[in-house]
Amino acid sequence: MQANETRDISIKQTPSAVNKIKQLLKDKPEHVGVKVGVRTRGCNGLSYTLEYTKTKGDSDEEVVQDGVRVFIEKKAQLTLLGTEMDYVEDKLSSEFVFNNPNIKGTCGCGESFNI
Repeated sequence: MQANETRDISIKQTPSAVNKIKQLLKDKPEHVGVKVGVRTRGCNGLSYTLEYTKTKGDSDEEVVQDGVRVFIEKKAQLTLLGTEMDYVEDKLSSEFVFNNPNIKGTCGCGESFNI
């Protein structure tokens, strides 16, 4: 792989997620994309994190899809392998949803998961 190439093995965004990220970044020109990670918390072990980022971390994996840059933290790369990131809206909520084939179980409230 050459230096300017990116791999997209970890996560794929749906068109809805791509459009929402573009919309969110439009008002934040100092940010180059969003960073996805996992943290230990919740009643089942892990939960997703999503934040704006101004730079690519040295060990981040970069996924570029339709002009949107998503960076995967190193410790989340195996956890997110094969995951689809979606953005869903209904009458009561709007949120990013991660459809992760690696999950073995989730908590009752849906806030955390285990692998």
